[in-house]
Amino acid sequence: MKNYLEIAVEAAVAAGNEILEVYESDFAVEHKDDKSPLTLADKRGHLKIMSYLENTPYPVLSEEGKHLSYDERKEWNRFWLVDPLDGTKEFIKRNGEFTVNIALVENGVPVMGVIYVPVKDTLYIGSEEGAFKYEAYAAGGSRKEALPLPKGNRSYTVVGSRSHMSPETEAFFEEKKKEYGEVEVMAVGSSLKLCMVAEGKADAYPRYAPTMEWDTGAGHAIALAAGFNVTKYNTTEPLAYNKEDLLNPWFLVS
Repeated sequence: MKNYLEIAVEAAVAAGNEILEVYESDFAVEHKDDKSPLTLADKRGHLKIMSYLENTPYPVLSEEGKHLSYDERKEWNRFWLVDPLDGTKEFIKRNGEFTVNIALVENGVPVMGVIYVPVKDTLYIGSEEGAFKYEAYAAGGSRKEALPLPKGNRSYTVVGSRSHMSPETEAFFEEKKKEYGEVEVMAVGSSLKLCMVAEGKADAYPRYAPTMEWDTGAGHAIALAAGFNVTKYNTTEPLAYNKEDLLNPWFLVS
């Protein structure tokens, strides 16, 4: 498993370098059939990651790759789940809050996750050995910290999306205000929302809006390794992966 973790880290950092080259250029934006944006960075990131993962024994399910039918996927006991550029909207806004996500999923459970933040050169990993954050990773000055970090005396903090605030999410905030009094709201893009809980900077991330499996797989693995749960809305049942429908149900990270 350690060998596969090293491969995933190398793939994520290499993809991050490809993405940064596009980020620093005058890139064009296309749109997929579902109207979601697509850039050259998504494509280059995907190809770079595939060049690493295709040498492993496991199939790859990538947002930017070919999506096989459930009949073909259902026999997969272990596979890679990849989002080469999570937060394309953040990428287009040039706010730096986009990530490279790679997870290894075993029997529906993400057992290893790597999230790389190219602009900040920050790496999050989660595996059976625990969850860790590295700063200045590719630059070689990486400081390794075990997650979650100490909370200090901050207020109860909920991480939310800048662009997704459903009535159910607002109700969750109100419930926590009654319970804790003061509640801080942390707004951040892409899979960084899961990382904020795993890191200990936030206490909960209610996502009562659509996401796909590749949006959450890596962050789910990191959150699990840091001692948190990712459960379906109003249940204690964890999110499952490689479903017939790759759309996630609503969920809570806490």
